[in-house]
Amino acid sequence: MISAKKDNQYEVNLQNSNNGINKPNRLIYENSPYLLQHAHNPVDWHPWNEESLAKAKQENKPIFLSIGYSSCHWCHVMAHESFEDIEIAKIMNENFINIKVDREERPDIDDIYQRASQIFVGTGGWPLSVFLTPDQKPFYVGTYFPKNSRYGLPSFATILSNLSELYREKQFEISKNVDEFMNALKKDPYKRFGTEKLNLNREIMDISAVGLLQMGDPVYGGFGQSPKFPNVSNLLYLLRYFYFSGNKQFLNFVDFTSMKMIEGGIHDHIGGGFCRYSTDQRWLVPHFEKMLYDNALLIKLFSELYQITQNQIYLKTVLKTIEYIKREMISPKGGFYSSQDADSDGEEGKFYVWSKMEIEEILNDNKKSEIFCNYFGITQGGNFEGKNILNVSMSLEVLSKKNSISLDESNAILDTSLLLLLKHRQKRKFPGKDEKILVSWNSLMISGMVNAYKITNDFEILNLAIQCLDFIEKNMFDQNNKRLFRTHKDGISKLNAYLDDYSFYINALLDVFEVYSKPFFLERALFYSNIMISHFWDENNKGFFFTSDDHEKLILRTKNFYDLSIPSGNSMAALALLRLNRITGNNDFLKKTEEILSFCSQSAAYNPFGYGNILICLYQYIQQPLEVVIVKNNNNSNLVEIINKHFLPNCCAAAIEEKSDMVELQKYPFFRGKLLNAKDKREGIKDEYAFICNDLKCYPPIYTTQEFEEKLTNIMNKNF
Repeated sequence: MISAKKDNQYEVNLQNSNNGINKPNRLIYENSPYLLQHAHNPVDWHPWNEESLAKAKQENKPIFLSIGYSSCHWCHVMAHESFEDIEIAKIMNENFINIKVDREERPDIDDIYQRASQIFVGTGGWPLSVFLTPDQKPFYVGTYFPKNSRYGLPSFATILSNLSELYREKQFEISKNVDEFMNALKKDPYKRFGTEKLNLNREIMDISAVGLLQMGDPVYGGFGQSPKFPNVSNLLYLLRYFYFSGNKQFLNFVDFTSMKMIEGGIHDHIGGGFCRYSTDQRWLVPHFEKMLYDNALLIKLFSELYQITQNQIYLKTVLKTIEYIKREMISPKGGFYSSQDADSDGEEGKFYVWSKMEIEEILNDNKKSEIFCNYFGITQGGNFEGKNILNVSMSLEVLSKKNSISLDESNAILDTSLLLLLKHRQKRKFPGKDEKILVSWNSLMISGMVNAYKITNDFEILNLAIQCLDFIEKNMFDQNNKRLFRTHKDGISKLNAYLDDYSFYINALLDVFEVYSKPFFLERALFYSNIMISHFWDENNKGFFFTSDDHEKLILRTKNFYDLSIPSGNSMAALALLRLNRITGNNDFLKKTEEILSFCSQSAAYNPFGYGNILICLYQYIQQPLEVVIVKNNNNSNLVEIINKHFLPNCCAAAIEEKSDMVELQKYPFFRGKLLNAKDKREGIKDEYAFICNDLKCYPPIYTTQEFEEKLTNIMNKNF
């Protein structure tokens, strides 16, 4: 195990726990915000560690394992109802070893028991409530249990009493059933899709893209009914299929879905950023928690849509989301925080909702209030428990015509009003914030910032990405073991990094390298790729394990190919290795990518919903890369601006400012032959040029913006 790294001495802050009334339990020595929320429960909570697991064996008691995260609304509900109740705590303490786990710190544990929940009850989620034998094997699984019987569920006290009695009196039967259950749990979940491997060709892309489009909601956009999640990986894949096929119906669906999300209540119109999901089909009523990863992925999506459509709404939304991140979600040292709670003052959504009277008082202008309320659907009765969630209820054109004003005047009134409401909202009690810094989620935000930089040419945005990389290198890399940590908070970095952390971070390093091509970023990407292959690759059955070979031994060592709210670790690893193969020519990287793609090919073709990022990697694999190397004069390179403004999903690019960097990069095949001598350059032309290679051929160096633009345009037009 990697030991914790500290950059300052951590001191327990009792204010982080709920109320200070009860004597603190063992969680008070943790630094996870979620665990600290339960540090003053009357439940004798234990963290997941060797001591706690040994205690269960020594006392022959079953384990009650509770898994959640700090911004989870129903986790809070169960905590307030049951874990703060003295009588229920008494039953728990007398009969169980009670262990609390932050699923964001320990996704390995969560993954195992979520799989158990899927087998046991056919669903999963948080809070996850699992009853284990002392050797960590599940014998009863559920999610939220109410204090009193309702929703068709028995009371939590009844479940506790029945299961403790069952364990005391029928341990042999439990042991027999557990063994059968473990056999089911150990079966490869991906075999249910079949073992046939399809050829890695366009057919998979065609089948999967049509399948995804058929799953789409033609009325409100997105996939499914409710709850409705952004499912960004699927949308990003459909953009690539549009680029690949020239069929605009795929672009139109992504554009339509994205506009519905931006107009809906899932979007925080006042402060920027997006909530985790919508509880309804229309994107109106969100589950109000905000997650770093959703906003990172949406920044990428909207940036790409802006490159394609030049619709200013996408640019505006990206910038407003970044302002939210800068204002509320970035640490003083440059890392990004994990999430914000759905609740404040114990009430879901209280921070975000408004009464019509409140808005009218703040705006203090009848005409402006009427325009604002009409546009955002604000009514006296409200649309959420008597209050209002802002959502766009009419087009700007209709609003302007109705009020006999110009579009510019309408925009000015709305923008001014939103700023006034933001200023007022900042005085409210903020939702709780989880200030953990996770490598994987931070990596997604780094990549999102790079995409935003491309459409803005704003170096401050690029610097946010580079500062975060610097934070990870300085604070979350163990110099002794030469490995990454998973999480950082309060000066403490701890826990072995997972496949997600390595694969997401390698892609983030490559994203930064493409726009700011310092050899350091490429070298670190290669360094972490070698670690990932050495410690996570399964030589027997192919693919990457979620945990490293020197990780804590659990009852199962899992693999993930299926996208959830974030891309799967294997899909990101395959994409990273493919990108590195294009630069380095290392065919071992390419072989591993091919093995992952081949393993997932049938599943991705016929069950594409969970394989959006695998399909993105497949697109990159099938499509011949567009290779672009720019040697620029300074930060304000015209050639770089030109390439950044285009949607070029198959592009492998580099933008190099210093000749010494270009010299150093000559050891990689991608850069060889692209270092010009003075005699090679046109007389009178400044020291800026570009090389373009496409369709397995390279063109002569390009020196002018006009020639560069024309060449890129011609290449893009071949797709349509």
